[in-house]
Amino acid sequence: MNHDIRVIGPDHYEGMIRVWELAGLPFRPRGRDSRVEIEAQMDLDPEMFLGCFIGGELAGVIIGSYDQRKGWINRLAVIPEHRGKGIAKALVKRIEEILRDKGFRIIATLVEDDSPESMELFTKAGYRKHDDIQYFTKRESEDV
Repeated sequence: MNHDIRVIGPDHYEGMIRVWELAGLPFRPRGRDSRVEIEAQMDLDPEMFLGCFIGGELAGVIIGSYDQRKGWINRLAVIPEHRGKGIAKALVKRIEEILRDKGFRIIATLVEDDSPESMELFTKAGYRKHDDIQYFTKRESEDV
């Protein structure tokens, strides 16, 4: 299947939220996933926000980011009716290309325990699970 993957911008914000909601991906609309925060991130790195369109409909999304040491894959989601069509795999492949073009040799992602489909996807894509690492965060509030 040929996937129509392209950069998405502020005008796709509502569609991105719709994908997250339909996919059951938790998000923080009053914090880091608010329109203001997402648009600020899009302004800094517009190429890091990708969507997959089927018949003009936004069916899947992914956000790439990076720190000084590695690239990150964030917020990958595909609406249920379009799963199993290779959309997530194609989105991951494209964001990897973008991150590699920026010079990153390590690409990482965090996957929640209750997402075996995502774990399988990343395992098949060559990612290695680290059972010996625990993830800690310190947040100003639960919304960030």
